[in-house]
Amino acid sequence: MTTAKNEMSNYQPARQRVVVSVGESVRIIRELQGLSQNQLADASGLPQSTISAIENDRIKLGVERAKQLARALRCHPAVLVFPNWEVEHEHAA
Repeated sequence: MTTAKNEMSNYQPARQRVVVSVGESVRIIRELQGLSQNQLADASGLPQSTISAIENDRIKLGVERAKQLARALRCHPAVLVFPNWEVEHEHAA
């Protein structure tokens, strides 16, 4: 009988297979929550045209917009701003 400890020793972290842009991360999280751009616009207070431009990487997300979208999407702003950041590869300053 295997124990949980033995099972965990065989654990291998998933490899990153896709690199996504900031705009793509916004779109993915929005779609996973079943929201349209118009619904996200209503929830965030941002114009739908701005959300479209962000998702298509035509304009930068920025800190204030990230906060507004994160509140509406119920996630941390860092999830939107740093979609490809891997903690284990970063070193403390």
